[in-house]
Amino acid sequence: MTVILASQSPRRKELLGWLLPAFDIQPADIDEDVKDRYKPTDYVMEMARQKAAVVAEKQPEALVIASDTVVVLGEQILGKPKSREEAFGMLQRMSGGSHLVYTSVVIRQKEQTAEKLTSAKVTFYSLTDEEINRYLDSDDYKDKAGAYGIQNGAGVFVEQIEGDYYSIVGFPVGAVNQMLKAFDD
Repeated sequence: MTVILASQSPRRKELLGWLLPAFDIQPADIDEDVKDRYKPTDYVMEMARQKAAVVAEKQPEALVIASDTVVVLGEQILGKPKSREEAFGMLQRMSGGSHLVYTSVVIRQKEQTAEKLTSAKVTFYSLTDEEINRYLDSDDYKDKAGAYGIQNGAGVFVEQIEGDYYSIVGFPVGAVNQMLKAFDD
């Protein structure tokens, strides 16, 4: 059976490697800039569904695993920052408070589909401009929802986590492991 991860995220690739010895990577090209049309939980699920559908259409026999992550502050989805300035503003707004991280997973094979939404509440310490700029100098914020990667330098910003740590990383590996059991031949 061919397994395809519909993502180019190195974190998702690494974590899926914990579960499966071999899989292909085929990122799905979808329009992710439609945040305003959905509430955050619907948006993150829809993005994973679309990613899975695009790849499954090209590889109809494969087992396709797609995932998406959003950071939500209040009612606002904080996507991937388009600039350092935007990233600075995101981190500054999250400083000293809590935000939510939602990660969705969709697994499809032929007519069978499994979906899961996981979440975590993350509380940041109060951050100085110097701390934010030091982190931004690493360029780790690029291509990350909410402008941070908890598994790297931004881990020092975190005062408390409630929920699934791997949701924050962007791939809830325990949930994926359970979901895959339904697809075992």
